[in-house]
Amino acid sequence: MYFFADEGNEPVHVHAEKGDMECKFWIKAEEFEIEIAYEYGLTPSERKEIRKIIFAHFDFIVEEWARFFKK
Repeated sequence: MYFFADEGNEPVHVHAEKGDMECKFWIKAEEFEIEIAYEYGLTPSERKEIRKIIFAHFDFIVEEWARFFKK
């Protein structure tokens, strides 16, 4: 999982890639929720695994986003 340094003013989100699979999830910090922005080649089990990883590291992702983008 990663985020890009130059994506304009998009809200907190992460990208994930593995093989031919690619996806992007919006992170809704106030609601402790995530929403898929797009997906390509993602199986249901991969989607579930990525969601699990994001929720396991939710606070870290939000904190690092804020630190990196100084928000």
